[in-house]
Amino acid sequence: MLRNGIFYDGIGMLTMAIPVIGPFIDILWAPYSAKKMMEMYPGKKGKVMATFNFLEEILPYTDFIPSFTLMWLFTFVFFPEKISVKA
Repeated sequence: MLRNGIFYDGIGMLTMAIPVIGPFIDILWAPYSAKKMMEMYPGKKGKVMATFNFLEEILPYTDFIPSFTLMWLFTFVFFPEKISVKA
């Protein structure tokens, strides 16, 4: 899950590096990214973080926030609890 999260964060950050068309790619990437977040982290926490992820990807100049990696850290390092998580 961490590897996938870093990959998705990297794609989100790359769109910021592409001048002119990067923001337009974010329009497509934001909903897909939010969907992947909900798939990886089911339940209320996943929905909340998917909403944050969508906003982070769609708003300008916020693509540097590694939301997938942060969610992994919150789930498995800072607040570990027994939950079922899809890989």
